[in-house]
Amino acid sequence: MDIRQLFARNLRATREARQLSQETLAYEADLDRTYISSLERGRYYASLRAIEKIARVLEVDPADLLRKDSAPSSD
Repeated sequence: MDIRQLFARNLRATREARQLSQETLAYEADLDRTYISSLERGRYYASLRAIEKIARVLEVDPADLLRKDSAPSSD
């Protein structure tokens, strides 16, 4: 699995564990919903700034979105 697919999987799993819609995540991270959707489908590589914004909203360390063994919690 390449890093783009790994990020996509972790992003979707973490977002769903937090019970956030793509629209809510996008709004709170000041990103476009279609961009979030494309990231979750592995269509785009995320910029470092986007990863930082997304991680802040999801309340995770940015590195957690890139870990192979990332297991989101619903804390």
